[in-house]
Amino acid sequence: MGATGKNMPTQDKCCTVVPCFKVSGGKLPAFRELCGRLAAKSKQEPKCLHYKFTFNGDQAYCLENYEDAEGMLTHIQNVAALLEEAQKMARITRFEIHGPAEELAKLREPLAKLKPKFFTLECGFRR
Repeated sequence: MGATGKNMPTQDKCCTVVPCFKVSGGKLPAFRELCGRLAAKSKQEPKCLHYKFTFNGDQAYCLENYEDAEGMLTHIQNVAALLEEAQKMARITRFEIHGPAEELAKLREPLAKLKPKFFTLECGFRR
């Protein structure tokens, strides 16, 4: 796929999700273990392109890419029970969703209660 500009439509439907967690005191080992379970469960999803956790002290970022909005919504359903478990150990301090406007439109209503920050794709490429 070539580079796209602001006025050029993109055929890339990829949605990137970045939730940031602040882990409660003393719960970091249990949260890290849960991250492994989340990754293992996510690996089974055909539209999940990558799913990673990074850490800086008691902050954790989950870096996720899905082929499209449908893949992301499927993921949220797939890991719902584990996410409930995560919220007992950590709070989400920032929740970003990046992607093309057409895909973001499919996510706004179903994810409204999570209050994500949406970022619209304007240019770039993916191999």
